[in-house]
Amino acid sequence: MQRAEAYVGHQHPGYALGRRRLHVVGLERLTDRVLHVELADPSGRPLAAFQPGSHLVVEAGEGRRNAYSLTGDGFNPATYAISVLRLDGGSAWLHRTLEVGGELEVEGPRSMFPAAHDQQHALLVAGGIGVTPVLSHARAAVRAGRSATVLYSYRPGHAAHLDDLHELAGRPGSRVRVVEATDVKQTRVSLTGLLADQPFGTHAYACGPSGLLEAYEEAAELAGWPASRVHLERFVAPELDPGDPFTATVASTGRRVEVPSGTSLLEGLLAAGVPVGYLCKQGVCGECRLPVRAAAALDHRDVVLTAEERQSGAHVMACVSRGRDIELDL
Repeated sequence: MQRAEAYVGHQHPGYALGRRRLHVVGLERLTDRVLHVELADPSGRPLAAFQPGSHLVVEAGEGRRNAYSLTGDGFNPATYAISVLRLDGGSAWLHRTLEVGGELEVEGPRSMFPAAHDQQHALLVAGGIGVTPVLSHARAAVRAGRSATVLYSYRPGHAAHLDDLHELAGRPGSRVRVVEATDVKQTRVSLTGLLADQPFGTHAYACGPSGLLEAYEEAAELAGWPASRVHLERFVAPELDPGDPFTATVASTGRRVEVPSGTSLLEGLLAAGVPVGYLCKQGVCGECRLPVRAAAALDHRDVVLTAEERQSGAHVMACVSRGRDIELDL
């Protein structure tokens, strides 16, 4: 009789989430500025599952790391797929550099825009490249047999993944409906109408440029939606003023870090040799969340923390938020 080995947990290498290299197995130009990228494990192993709305952090040249939403439903994926809008910097590097058969360093997936577990219906609002996490949510809804209404606002000729959305809606038994808007007026009218007429138990989700998200939040408030059912993901945060100088203390060492006006807490900590993980530097991704032991005041400027999390004062986003006499639990 063989002795039973001690259980040490699931250690399948295909389920790693840390930095690793994946093969580029597919590239497709969806529009003149959007490149769809498909990635797989070099050994053909399965990849870690993820919640709809998750993102992947990828190398983007010259020390850059960018986050891109995954477009799949997240269920036992054999590949990861992202769509990259070409802008200056890292996304342009990806457009120039990626080739089928090459490799790309990735990290994740990470979830910052998940579906609510208690939703009975989903209203999904996308603007431009914001369609990528919305497509993920729609695909997950179809797989689960749930209903969803998708509003896609785009400029004619620049609609990435529109065919994918219509394909989902057209599947036998699908309960997904797609609404299109191609200008600002159509988008506002559609937002107002859809937010005013959703079934009980609906959660709303939106991703897109700031103008769309402002209109979405305004329409939801006018329609009487509780904040707990209105979710969004931003590309960039609003511009911020320089703020007042303040002091942060690292609890484990007692090190005091002076943070001048116009300098972020993240920059102050890094300059003082305190290691802090970060990515977007705009208060959007949540990568630089730091635990707070105590603070005379906190000025939350991110778009990640919920109202309840801000009120608790337990965390701060170092890249944008400020405060007074902050003691960090580091």
